[in-house]
Amino acid sequence: MTEHSSSADSASGPLTSDRPGPTRRRVLIAGAGTVGLLLAPGGLPGAAAAAGAARNLQPYASYWFPDSLPSGTPGDGITWRSLKAWTPETDPDLAFNTSSVPLAGRFAPTPANTTARTGQARVSGLAAFDHTAGNPSQGSATADYYALTHWAYLDELVFWGGSSGEGLILAPNAPVVDAAHRNGVPVLGTVFLPPAAYGGDLRWTRDLVQRDADGRFPIADQLIRVARVYGFDGWFLNAETGGGDAPLAAAMRDFVEYLRDHGHGLRVTWYDAMTDTGAVDWQNELNPRNQEFFSAADSMFVNFDWSRAGLAASGSLAGQLDRSRYEVWAGIDVESRGWDTPADWDAIVPAGRPHVTSYGFYRPEWTWTSLPADRRAPGDFHLRDDRFWTGPSLDPSAPQSGTGDWRAPAESVADRSTLTALPFATTFNTGHGLRWYERGAPVSDTAWNHLGLQDRLPGRRWVVRSTGTRPRAGFDFADAWRGGSSLLVDGVLDAPATVELFGARLPLTGGAVAELTHRTDPGSGPVRVDVAVALDEPGAPGKPPRFTYLPAGALPAGGCGWTTATVRLRQPRGSVIHVLGVRLTGSGGTAVRWRLGGLAVRDAAAKAPGRPGALTVTGALPAADGATAALRIRWGRSPGPVRHYEVHQVLPGGGRRFLGGTCGTA
Repeated sequence: MTEHSSSADSASGPLTSDRPGPTRRRVLIAGAGTVGLLLAPGGLPGAAAAAGAARNLQPYASYWFPDSLPSGTPGDGITWRSLKAWTPETDPDLAFNTSSVPLAGRFAPTPANTTARTGQARVSGLAAFDHTAGNPSQGSATADYYALTHWAYLDELVFWGGSSGEGLILAPNAPVVDAAHRNGVPVLGTVFLPPAAYGGDLRWTRDLVQRDADGRFPIADQLIRVARVYGFDGWFLNAETGGGDAPLAAAMRDFVEYLRDHGHGLRVTWYDAMTDTGAVDWQNELNPRNQEFFSAADSMFVNFDWSRAGLAASGSLAGQLDRSRYEVWAGIDVESRGWDTPADWDAIVPAGRPHVTSYGFYRPEWTWTSLPADRRAPGDFHLRDDRFWTGPSLDPSAPQSGTGDWRAPAESVADRSTLTALPFATTFNTGHGLRWYERGAPVSDTAWNHLGLQDRLPGRRWVVRSTGTRPRAGFDFADAWRGGSSLLVDGVLDAPATVELFGARLPLTGGAVAELTHRTDPGSGPVRVDVAVALDEPGAPGKPPRFTYLPAGALPAGGCGWTTATVRLRQPRGSVIHVLGVRLTGSGGTAVRWRLGGLAVRDAAAKAPGRPGALTVTGALPAADGATAALRIRWGRSPGPVRHYEVHQVLPGGGRRFLGGTCGTA
């Protein structure tokens, strides 16, 4: 288990990211969709062993210093690299770190409650998925991972990291980018120039803003090149090394402006630290001391000690600069206290008047890192993460119910959706699990994580409407149809219960169908299932949708195996699904444990993906036991659209074992 710690908790201090050295992880071999590998004893390619014997073949997310390297020797598992010297052609891990999923467009459905707003405050998140040198490029063999799923409330994710002992510049790994892009969320890498107390050195700031003979910024050009080649969306700039002067500040301002202008669409977010004098002096607001950096960037993350008056002034100044007030993120440090973090919410998102600014969470992975040792199962994490994003009620249609002063994003910020075209399908796979399932049967008993394999998941967790007892809904990892998880609805059904799953704009054709793959658990009462479809938006925020219910069959008491129901969506051609869900009806008020393993809306004539190209083993490293090995493999991209690829090991006797998957081709 990887240790997660931070150099500072103080809301008034710097954003810090120094972390302990990497721990060893088991290798999860990521790879190709329905390609079999038969690994016979002694059958490893001999040529690859020479290349692999010198180092562990596990690729990690890339990290660098701007130009000059520290003195001394890097710690175990750390490689010091210069970004100035980086080229894609000499990057051995490039194929593993390249995102394959384009950034999806998205829209805001009618809010589920009366307090959430569209077009006003948004949310940024600065999240560390591991320490700087320890982010596996293609997942790893543990379910103990920050499997972020509440993309619907995020407008920007910063892949947080950087440290003086590992590297100051961290590019996000492909799984995180692929998952975020699937949900329409841009991802930024981090440039962290730490305070001297955390190993910062002003020469690295000067390295960053150096110019060449033509007046260009070579490190900015490299940052643009990395983002383009790897497929992520921009950079978060955090200049906290003190000792600078006004000329250095001017150079930094020009660097930021250059990065934004030459990035042609790449996002640049500036952190409130360096001022126009070159000193590090957190202003806790947008003001004349830092406005030139805000003007050069796309947005600014304000340090945590903001005040109500300071945020009001920040919003006004943004308008005077012909910028949106919602391009200012008010920082909220949740690293140590999570939903117990005190915050003047009315200073940011007042209930009775327009929102003042946007806001940003520093370290929302608290929902994972703060789990006690005896409650680190995936289900424990998701229960806490749901509470963080939707409130103690675990119901975004009524997020303000419950206790405490926490104002969850669902209460103020409208959720967003990317469901705009057919086909749509999900198996409720959260991107980690205790085993891997295919067609309801486990084909690997190894725990795993890989966010690139995460499905598009319900954005409103969990809106359950019933005139009787409200059953519980949530992700469950004890059984699945495909992947590592399923949706479990558990409780007494003394009245029909409708689970609203997706806000959508899915245009229907004459042949459109919905498919449900579902089951009941042993001991469950009987349940009748209907597909719930709303063909128009609710009349106002907080109003329930007007559903049409289409029968999908009945499951008997006592549990049964997985079954798939196909339901014709008999709606006029040109109709649009605005809300998609399910209705469950019990019998006699008995308790029900019902699982939804898959949900799809598609045209009747679905087209299978093309076959991937030839597979090549590009590196192999036998383990000491002589029976296992780490492999690096590549293959040709399939023609046509592909959701992701999977790699299986073909076993003697014809069985197979899941080894991993990826959206890429390595």
